[in-house]
Amino acid sequence: MPLTAAGSSAFQNNYILLRQLAGRVKENMMVVGICGSPRKGGNSEFLLNEALAVAGERGFETEKLLLSELKADYCSDCGDCSKGRPCPKEDDMKAILSALERADGIIVASPVYFGGMTAQLKAVLDRTIPLRRQNFRLKGKVGCAISVGGSRNGGQEKTLEAIQAWMHIQGMIVVGDDAHFGGIAVRPAAEDRIGRKTVVASANKLCDLIERLEKKNSCWGGD
Repeated sequence: MPLTAAGSSAFQNNYILLRQLAGRVKENMMVVGICGSPRKGGNSEFLLNEALAVAGERGFETEKLLLSELKADYCSDCGDCSKGRPCPKEDDMKAILSALERADGIIVASPVYFGGMTAQLKAVLDRTIPLRRQNFRLKGKVGCAISVGGSRNGGQEKTLEAIQAWMHIQGMIVVGDDAHFGGIAVRPAAEDRIGRKTVVASANKLCDLIERLEKKNSCWGGD
């Protein structure tokens, strides 16, 4: 049956609206940053702030988790989470897990401690095991990592690899900067122009991929 003029016009208007919606990303997309340093206001937090500022300028909501202020005990492998029971430890992990679940993108920053991430950050990442055991709740989220060391070759890449291993095990999609592993800087971070560029590049790639994935998942969003 041929469309009437009015019906054809309505169809055309709806088609145009759908195409416009397909070009947008969903509102209230969230990027969560974790600062693994036990020191507040240090180099890791400075770099994480720069990364989150990139996301904020691009219209993302941001949330920062400072492990210098939050308490997270180490995992004792009690097995409760594998049986669907809540973790018996009483600390801030419930709030941390909730923030990670809400996130579309996750940025993790850590200083280098003896060639790796801080103990505080390792404890938190170990305690995210319920998200993996309970249907991979971080699967498909986009992640990137930032590390700062006491010298230019001070273990930053090894630290990034350890953080990125956690992301891969959780089923996340990992991005780096324009050419390498991610955001890598040397202290004092505020004076490391090259390092800060890798942080900004990593944050932009994270935002780019989140937006691209959202468009692909939207109606009419394939390209």
